[in-house]
Amino acid sequence: MLQTSLPFRIESDRWGNIVMSPPRRSRHGEYQLEIGANLRDLMTGRGLAITECLVQTAEGVKAADIAWVSHERRTSKPNDPCYLIAPEICVEVLSPSNSMDEILERKRLFFEKGAIGFWLCDEKGRLTFWDAAGMISRSILCPNFPGQINLPPTESASEAY
Repeated sequence: MLQTSLPFRIESDRWGNIVMSPPRRSRHGEYQLEIGANLRDLMTGRGLAITECLVQTAEGVKAADIAWVSHERRTSKPNDPCYLIAPEICVEVLSPSNSMDEILERKRLFFEKGAIGFWLCDEKGRLTFWDAAGMISRSILCPNFPGQINLPPTESASEAY
């Protein structure tokens, strides 16, 4: 399929159509970086934090905003253009353009591909955590991960997200 042969960040639907919309504000990237850095620091030596992680799903290629993958899972398919088995943790940072239906669909697709945890960071930096059975109070794989990401204040209220 087309979507698995492209070497850069592309998402597709189940028919191979490209459906990528970039985030509209820099706060999205700031949350991505902070979550990734926290994952790297808290999970040192056990795996790797990745941004814009491509996963081949039943509904096309989806890019998790941040993912954490164990060394074992990462090395199992080193030359694939995207993950055929989802990283253990898949994280989405909510954008104003995301619908909750879209987020729930992505969560379902990542779990179907083997994710152990799904996290959602809202527009204020609050995190919610899920396992395959539903919402949980903290991450199973990274229980010390904070439930809130605090970014420095912006200069303008219009830049809040």
